[in-house]
Amino acid sequence: WNEAFARTQGAATALERYKGTLGGSAAAMLTALDAISAAQRESARLAVYAGLKADEDLRVASNQERRQQSQALGTLIAQKTSWLAPEIIALGADTVHRFVAESAPLAQRFDFFLDNTLRGAPHTLDEQAENVMAAAGTFLQQPGTVRSLLANGELPMPTVTLSGGRKVRLDQSAYDKYRQSPDRADRKLVFDAFWGAWSRYQGTLGGLLSAQVMGDAFSAGARHFDNSLQAAQFSDNMPDAVYRTLVAETNAALPTFHRYLRLRQRLLGIQGPLHYYDNYPPLFALHPLPVFSVADSERITLEALQPLGEEYLGLLRRGFAGRWMNVDPHPGKYSGAYMNGSAYDVHPYLLLNHTGDYQSLSTIAHEWGHAVHTMLSNIAQPFDKSGYSTFIAESASIGNEMLLNDYMVEHAGSKAEKLYYLGLGLDQIRSTFFRQVQFAEFELRIHEELEQGHALSGARMTAMYCTLLRKYYGEAEGVMKIDPAYCAEWSYVPHFFMDFYVYQYATSMAGAAYMTDAILKEGAPARDRFLTMLRAGNSAYAYELYKQAGVDMATPEPYRALIARMNRIMDQIEALQPRQARH
Repeated sequence: WNEAFARTQGAATALERYKGTLGGSAAAMLTALDAISAAQRESARLAVYAGLKADEDLRVASNQERRQQSQALGTLIAQKTSWLAPEIIALGADTVHRFVAESAPLAQRFDFFLDNTLRGAPHTLDEQAENVMAAAGTFLQQPGTVRSLLANGELPMPTVTLSGGRKVRLDQSAYDKYRQSPDRADRKLVFDAFWGAWSRYQGTLGGLLSAQVMGDAFSAGARHFDNSLQAAQFSDNMPDAVYRTLVAETNAALPTFHRYLRLRQRLLGIQGPLHYYDNYPPLFALHPLPVFSVADSERITLEALQPLGEEYLGLLRRGFAGRWMNVDPHPGKYSGAYMNGSAYDVHPYLLLNHTGDYQSLSTIAHEWGHAVHTMLSNIAQPFDKSGYSTFIAESASIGNEMLLNDYMVEHAGSKAEKLYYLGLGLDQIRSTFFRQVQFAEFELRIHEELEQGHALSGARMTAMYCTLLRKYYGEAEGVMKIDPAYCAEWSYVPHFFMDFYVYQYATSMAGAAYMTDAILKEGAPARDRFLTMLRAGNSAYAYELYKQAGVDMATPEPYRALIARMNRIMDQIEALQPRQARH
């Protein structure tokens, strides 16, 4: 790694020699872009290794330092190529398009990049300013880096004694597990202890998130965007109508969400309003709870994804046969799960925290959806077009979760098991759609608060978050009582340090619901449209790729397809178990 880093650092430093050469000819432009691409490709591979090693144990300082080195290398490349966009724009569309027409390799690898660069002319600065923006990149990443170190490595987690006498240290994996307890007193104990610990760091975490929002606003203003949301959506060329339609349709669907919450209240046998700690236990008890080994999870995922066809399944089998996963939780390890597919010349890597429950199985299906998407794109596209938008990425993974849940319901061995998986399918819609739109509204509000000249603090964010929880969970309608002690939950969400990322989970779930329905109804034609979208990588804008696959994400249709799925699941539950509460 050190040798490759030094070599790539040298190559990055030399990239300025191509400055002023792009307009010479199509061949000169290709030579410059090829050199830049090679440095970016190797830098990405270095960053994957550094990031994976750092997340294995966040307490190991040398690995964190290596990650900082890789971030600095990315910043160096950005600095040494800060002249690139201004020079392309200065050449003008006519010259650029003529060069693309003259050179097949230039067209095959860089046509989309060049068109996208020309589109960005109103938001591209002069060379000196672009260099300053590139140099600021490392600093702008630090709030999220510091937050991760605090949240995953240094924030002291409480220990609680559950009703059975078991003592549990509530790290994030344990919190995820024990908030599902069937004992309501244990759930309250877990919530009180866990959020009490986070609340003690509300000021620090609020300061870090405020710094992130300030950085977003700085970047947006410097690039002449009206606001941070507009800046975040620009790279995907995303119509504002997508965000507006998502929020409008979600708010219109809150009665369906409240139907789900009242169903949860009845099935859990709760007298009086729900509380926030009642969101996580399964709607239906199943004794004993199913336990899935990693091998079980791989086998079931392969069976559940049969509708996606043999090409997809072959890539999945290849991935499972490789040692591409860090699976088990351990102290110091990054919590949660992710797929990192940026090592184009190698293969995707996956970090998981598999604990054997259904969520662990579903997470394998989800993250391998990202991995196969990466493999499809890497096979079909050159490195320069192999990336893809989160807007599409999450449909690939959430669609897998939906197919898995449908499979588990269909192959359930008893009515109790069928109800159990139907309940988990409902919970997925709560957490991936309604919860993510609520997050998206919070993220928009804190950005607008700052952009309108108001101050942000951890306490202010907690108050804003409380307001949204009360709206979404129907406190005024008597559906759920929101305890202010739990409104520090915003501080637990790492995605707020990735500007306007979370709303794409919700749009993607709606897209996944629409496309999964189409695959199950139409078969091969719909499947082929879906896989074509995944293969496209970054060869076109995500919104247009969705439209080519048969769905317009700026219309109500996909969001209503998801709400229809939610109502359909509740209808199935009520048909199987009418007016019976679980005690």
